[in-house]
Amino acid sequence: MTVTATDTRMADQGLSAPPRCKSPVLHPRPTGRDQYTISEVAEHTGLSAHTLRWYERIGLMPHVDRTHTGQRRFTNRDLDWLDLVSKLRLTGMPVADMVRYAELVREGRHTFAEREELLTAHREDVRDRIAELQSTLRVLDYKIDAYADARRASEGV
Repeated sequence: MTVTATDTRMADQGLSAPPRCKSPVLHPRPTGRDQYTISEVAEHTGLSAHTLRWYERIGLMPHVDRTHTGQRRFTNRDLDWLDLVSKLRLTGMPVADMVRYAELVREGRHTFAEREELLTAHREDVRDRIAELQSTLRVLDYKIDAYADARRASEGV
């Protein structure tokens, strides 16, 4: 089992790491590196450089280090954070809620209860959406089966 920086940070905060998803990583991180340019992060995450700059501007990204010439230098910790943000976006969490969550994380351990509350409420929204999608899928399955039956009947099969 590989231990990531996220696992270590979560353990430091008294939290357990999330279960690993079995989705393939399209652009694995170079081993032994902990500094990435904005173009490397864009390629790795699939987010545009514009989006990454916007995330930083609205407070969704923690402080991103810069070189002496002002170029952003992202770390593995930043990539871990962007992975979480991407998952929250995928679930439909409003940007304002993600920014609030980021603020709470930056405020420290005393915000655990508020973070839990925010994520719990969002989890309920996700579960409701999943139930809606499952219901919609049942309707689609029914319609597809009905058309398949009608097609077979008209073909005399």
